Amino acid sequence: MSKPTPISGFPEWLPAQRMIEQNVIERIRDTFELYGFAPLETRAVEPMDQLLRKGETSKEVYVLRRLQEDPAAGGGDDALGLHFDLTVPFARFVLENSGKLQFPFRRYQIQKVWRGERPQEGRYREFLQADIDVVDRDTLPFHYDTEMPLVIGDAFRSLPIPPATILVNNRKVCEGFYRGLGLEDPDEVLRIIDKLDKIGPAKVGQLLADKIGATSAQIDACLRLAEISATDGSFVDAVRKLNVDNDLLNEGLEELSRVVEAAAEHAPGLVRAELKIARGLDYYTGTVYETQLQGYERFGSICSGGRYENLASTGSERFPGVGISIGVSRMLGLLFGHQALSVSRSVPTCVVVALPQEELRGRCDKIAQDLRSRRISTEVAPSAAKFGKQIRFAERRGIPYVWFPGADGEPDTVKDIRSGEQVEADAASWMPPAQDLLPAISVS
Repeated sequence: MSKPTPISGFPEWLPAQRMIEQNVIERIRDTFELYGFAPLETRAVEPMDQLLRKGETSKEVYVLRRLQEDPAAGGGDDALGLHFDLTVPFARFVLENSGKLQFPFRRYQIQKVWRGERPQEGRYREFLQADIDVVDRDTLPFHYDTEMPLVIGDAFRSLPIPPATILVNNRKVCEGFYRGLGLEDPDEVLRIIDKLDKIGPAKVGQLLADKIGATSAQIDACLRLAEISATDGSFVDAVRKLNVDNDLLNEGLEELSRVVEAAAEHAPGLVRAELKIARGLDYYTGTVYETQLQGYERFGSICSGGRYENLASTGSERFPGVGISIGVSRMLGLLFGHQALSVSRSVPTCVVVALPQEELRGRCDKIAQDLRSRRISTEVAPSAAKFGKQIRFAERRGIPYVWFPGADGEPDTVKDIRSGEQVEADAASWMPPAQDLLPAISVS
């Protein structure tokens, strides 16, 4: 068999990286549950009409089809696709189970998703997301919009990653401002403004003139709004100085102020108002979030979300919500790619029990079981080689301790192979230092 060729966009981490990923997932889950979010897992597939509700193009959706399916039969599995995010499946779940849920409903999901886009650094076709959402029936109080960044801030502070900044905007600010200028297609303006970082203000201005007929004064006002950025409420005065008045703009400024000021009080430096953010034009209706890692800003957002009023609705029922999603694979992929994360050992094992001779394997297994009973990860040496070779086996994998069974009634000993210190030990009571019990993750 020839050596397999990797498939781009479908990451497979090495064991040490997988341990880091699992540690990150556990810490994120702990934070979500501390805030009262309940776990949920939805199916991997959704009907195509559901998947396309969120405005994604069909070329990004992977279709599910049986190999032997008869295309002439019509319908069938070709109407199903793999979900490309967790918000659409969640909205569908809420609609199907609204009679069984207590509202407001707070849930988290940590699952794989699939998206058929061009793979590049930090962007994959199969990746892990960690989402939280709060939905309510008919109306959702705005204070949940202020809570989202605080949850994510706590989650990020628990992780071995660089500091993060959550950028926030409000669709009402932008739409109200553009309408106040006399521009009647705010979505198109937002789409053009969203190109600022890629093509610069001159080309953005030209697009505004060419596509929507904006005047030079309107273009200047749009570009000046996009420049506004602040970690406190001062952005409101900056917008007011542009002399645009609109009721929707005023409403958006009040809401955005509440998000920024709540974060400034509880987590100074976490949130920054950034009035050029435009995302989710087909479904977000108010607050929007993007998150950048310090030192990795050029790669864009690793956590995003916002307020949606109409995604989960059918007939007379409406379940507005607000949510935010951590791109776990995206975040880790960037950090792995820059060798920014490391783990103290490549296996969970804390102790290797040395095997003096094969006939004593049963005794060594008993020692290992005693240690495992107290949650100390332990394995027995694979063979009764010379002790020097068994120690090197532990060293190569970063395992800190080797346990030596005592001979002829002598007590057992355990050796810290990093320092060389060796002491008597009883498998029923010995404990390693807390910092050695589990692999330690560090960021550089």
